[in-house]
Amino acid sequence: MSKTAATPPLAADPSRWKALVFIALAQLMVVLDATIVNIALPSAQTDLGISDGNRQWVITAYALAFGGLLLFGGRIADKWGRKNAFVVGLIGFALASALGGAATGEAMMLGARALQGAFGALLAPAALSLLAVMFTDAKERAKAFGIYGAIAGGGGAVGLILGGFLTEYLNWRWTFFVNIPFAIVAAVGAWMVIREPAGSRNRAPLDIPGVVLSTTGLVALVYGFTRAESAGWSNALTVIMFVASALLLAAFVLVESQVKSPLLPLRVLLERNRGGVYLSLGLAVIAMFGLFLFLTYYLQVVKGFSPVKTGFAFLPMIAGMIVGSTQIGARLMTRVAPRLLMGPGFLLAAVGMLLLTQLEVGSSYPALILPAQLLLGLGMGTAFMPAMSLATHGVNPADAGVASAMVNTSQQVGGAIGTALLNTIAASATTVYLTDHAAEAAAGGPAGQLIQAQAMVEGYASAIWWAVGILVASSVIALALINTGRPNVGGPVASGAGEGADAEFKVPVIAH
Repeated sequence: MSKTAATPPLAADPSRWKALVFIALAQLMVVLDATIVNIALPSAQTDLGISDGNRQWVITAYALAFGGLLLFGGRIADKWGRKNAFVVGLIGFALASALGGAATGEAMMLGARALQGAFGALLAPAALSLLAVMFTDAKERAKAFGIYGAIAGGGGAVGLILGGFLTEYLNWRWTFFVNIPFAIVAAVGAWMVIREPAGSRNRAPLDIPGVVLSTTGLVALVYGFTRAESAGWSNALTVIMFVASALLLAAFVLVESQVKSPLLPLRVLLERNRGGVYLSLGLAVIAMFGLFLFLTYYLQVVKGFSPVKTGFAFLPMIAGMIVGSTQIGARLMTRVAPRLLMGPGFLLAAVGMLLLTQLEVGSSYPALILPAQLLLGLGMGTAFMPAMSLATHGVNPADAGVASAMVNTSQQVGGAIGTALLNTIAASATTVYLTDHAAEAAAGGPAGQLIQAQAMVEGYASAIWWAVGILVASSVIALALINTGRPNVGGPVASGAGEGADAEFKVPVIAH
């Protein structure tokens, strides 16, 4: 790929900070939806008559559509215009949420969740790529991505609080209806203030084989991990899904290396800084999604917390993420190399996770869970902010949407893997503990209930040990692969920089 003369950087959009408000609001809505429905699921299942065997599909239908269509959604945003994709994604998400809230049966609910996932796959990459092309000054970019990173990291925990409130004091349907005002405000605001930079669209024809292969490959992968959680890793259909996913994604890579206008140009993946972000962030999300699940069950089932109290119990992690993103990450990103934020950030999160391996039935929330959450939040917030910014590091503006889709894909696939992998490890450890204490468990009464609770906590602690190792691996990958220097403060940021491994934030926009 040859580099030609540098083009002058685009003038900063005067409405960029107003646009950030609406982009952040839309991102919060999407992230909230990932956890808010979990709290409402038991009530919705009862009202709609959804069987125990099918209830997982309320979560899985969303995950499959969202994870499978992200790359397609990112390329549509590049081709059609990010503002257009953003607004249409918001309107579609609101309509799908209204359908879910008004659901009268299982089929209507599952269809609404799949539609939410499909429009989310259009909305999420458009939101991140708009930030990438609108904020071109390094210092401003750090602040903007600090806010975005805090929302991306902490929004899931906010969803637990909001979901608890809405389910306990109103009705489960409001966990869907609450998206509508978010979407309307964000769509109207975005339409009025967002001015997408000229010349940043990708006019190349759409790569249909790439769309089909990537979508089916990612759907097979996400479904494989989801099924593994419920049916086991050796289940025939689970194995078939993993094999099919490997073949489809291998074929996708082959096609992308051959076609003239690929859906996902391999240069987006192979540049070491972006590749390091996708890999380290995906691994970190594996650890975090498993933790949300275990802590929610520990607090509600073992400690007897109500849904609202459980949501509030996650506040220290949210606070840590906000401080880590906006006060540590954003302030230091213009002073130190991103790897020196991401590596130590993931390591600090691992220390917080390490504390939680000491969980016991009678563990104190203030003495153990609170400090662990603060460390986790601070670490993940500090790491998330530069990770979100680096997702579009050195990428041609015409590829900003698909590069943004890749960071969302790594999180979505990471979440599916984390839920299935760590849940399986926890269930196995719980079974071993119950087998070793079968006589006490069979005794019944308070003693038997205590053994059941101890077995559950033993499973959580075993899985959390794996999460510690995964976060340490994230730290090592970030330190080893990410080699870009700190941004050039006061100068333009290369959201459209050259595609070399040595391309740094301070390089001006390069035409290819």
